[in-house]
Amino acid sequence: MNKSYIALGTNIEPRKKYLDDALRLLGNYEEIRITNKSSLYQTPPVGYTDQADFLNMVIEVQTSFSSEELLTICQKIELGLGRKREIRFGPRTIDLDILIYNKENKETERLTIPHPRMHERGFVLIPLNEIAPDLIIPSVDKTVKNLLAEIPEKDKKDIHRWNEVESVDE
Repeated sequence: MNKSYIALGTNIEPRKKYLDDALRLLGNYEEIRITNKSSLYQTPPVGYTDQADFLNMVIEVQTSFSSEELLTICQKIELGLGRKREIRFGPRTIDLDILIYNKENKETERLTIPHPRMHERGFVLIPLNEIAPDLIIPSVDKTVKNLLAEIPEKDKKDIHRWNEVESVDE
């Protein structure tokens, strides 16, 4: 079995439903078993900022799929849940990014593992740190908790655990 970490994000309502649907659809594959998942985090947009806040999380999966097959499944789920790629870093119903796949360092036309910008992004590292703080990111040879410590506080201050009960937008 292969171990992979996948980041999920959404900022189009109903955000929680899109995350739940993506998790359910991943779990429908007998070749994929979700073995751990982080809390949900509300995060401000990065890059293109004229859009709603995101809900983000990270999951750990065990899979018999190759990394390319797993990518195909993730993209199929995105498409099925209405993902449109119109604006780079723009609004999305769901985004599924393979962060880590085993200890691979891989770059193809379709897929780069580890995810090329994950070590710079608090919205990825904070939920990943919750479930795998000692995971070593092969491309930078540092643990998640060490990478998170290197992110400036100003880039982490607006990322907070999301509580559905307190949310007024859903």
